[in-house]
Amino acid sequence: MKEKKILIIGGGIAGLAAGCYAQMNGYKTIIFEMHNLPGGLCTAWERKGYTFDGCIHYLFGTGEGQPFNQMWKELGALQHCSIINHHEYQRITDGDHSLIIYTNPSRLEEHLVEISPEDRDLIHQFCEGVNQFTQFDMEVMYQKPRSLLTGTEWAEFGRKMAPYLIPMARWGQLSAGEFAAHFKHPFLKRAIAHMFSWDEAPVMMGMCLLAYMHTGNAGFPAGGSLEFARAVEKRFLELGGEIYYNAQVEKILVEDDVAIGVRLYTDEIHLGDWVISACDGRGTIFDLLEGRYLNKQIQRMYDGHLPMHSMMQVSLGVNRDLAAEPHWVTHLLDEPVLIAGEPHHEIGVKHYCFDPALAPPGKSVVELIIRTNYAYWQRIYGRRPYDEEQRQVSGIIRDYLEEWYPGLHQQVEVVDEATPLSYERYTGNWMGSTCGWLLTKETMPMLIKGIPKTLPKLKNFFMAGQWVEPGGSVPLAAASGKNAIQTICSLDQKEFVVLLS
Repeated sequence: MKEKKILIIGGGIAGLAAGCYAQMNGYKTIIFEMHNLPGGLCTAWERKGYTFDGCIHYLFGTGEGQPFNQMWKELGALQHCSIINHHEYQRITDGDHSLIIYTNPSRLEEHLVEISPEDRDLIHQFCEGVNQFTQFDMEVMYQKPRSLLTGTEWAEFGRKMAPYLIPMARWGQLSAGEFAAHFKHPFLKRAIAHMFSWDEAPVMMGMCLLAYMHTGNAGFPAGGSLEFARAVEKRFLELGGEIYYNAQVEKILVEDDVAIGVRLYTDEIHLGDWVISACDGRGTIFDLLEGRYLNKQIQRMYDGHLPMHSMMQVSLGVNRDLAAEPHWVTHLLDEPVLIAGEPHHEIGVKHYCFDPALAPPGKSVVELIIRTNYAYWQRIYGRRPYDEEQRQVSGIIRDYLEEWYPGLHQQVEVVDEATPLSYERYTGNWMGSTCGWLLTKETMPMLIKGIPKTLPKLKNFFMAGQWVEPGGSVPLAAASGKNAIQTICSLDQKEFVVLLS
């Protein structure tokens, strides 16, 4: 029988995972990546000896025998790196009070009650929820595409999910900001809203995060995001796959409503039996396929009403050892500061001294992530104000850092600014979004019910990655790549197999 070929657009984690599982199952696989590095958004960059990480804060699946761990073993992602676990997720302070978000729910409950005994009942409910989610097997929703589940498998799926239906209904439809409003203590009312990076985040998301951090299943892979992506790339190449870098796809070729190949911007044509798009969702549908395969649901998804996460990352290389400082602190400001045209009431500061591979000895990487408006940067891109605004933002940040870490201003050796247009330029993501659809209580149902991975009337084509798995989660991106190959194997009437590296 002729060996079938799968063409994959995008060498991020979803594309690499799809490529690995395709190779395991006997397909000839080629990945086309527009950048010169693997990983897509799961990346890092080096500046004068400092490595600035652009993705992983924590990774589900780092705990032996826990959800997603087996998948990472199949992808060769964790076998050769150590895992760094945190007992504190982060701290939040207004200068007078400090909230330490311990990953141990009992310790967190005790700490919160010390701050506000009058909120004891609400605190207990939250921490009990974290405890409950320590047993939650999130991977059960992604071990196999739901369209392929047998009756017995559906029954098993329902059995595993049943204990969490009420907690998911309660905490999945409550945002961090709404939850914070229930607190009586003025500081907690303000601080809890920033507990999980954005106040629209569903409380359930934060509970799962703390639960997995508590069980050691949400650590940081030493070496950072790019080294993690390179490990999966290595696995793909060892399995016999091919990657073309600096190879941007211009069009997906279709014949009689069947995807048959791709054309690059060099006009080079590659034909295959299946095409998987693991790149930007909007660009795939409206550019690579010219908007020919749509329905009202898809048009509605991409009409701009769903929340996305555009951000600016300011990274500093500092000639100072910050290892004794908390690794992540969000500072609540007395007065809002105007950054890139928008008022901000908080500034989060993170250092990476927990991973000595990211900075020279005795020095530190410091990063600040700021939500920002894509349109603001797009209006000034390519003109002098763009560079000036970047420097102005990093200057504002450095002034605050000098207040919190006296003397730091003079110790800064490297400054790097990345705007939403930086992410768009290097990854092609619509509006520079770093996680596809932002995970909120509005998009949570999309995550639970699932987004279609195919397009109407188009055969031999699948989508994978963050635009079909809201929230930008690295393991869900990988799982979507795996699910695409499971479906292709089913359609080709092949048994899906996995191989450990």
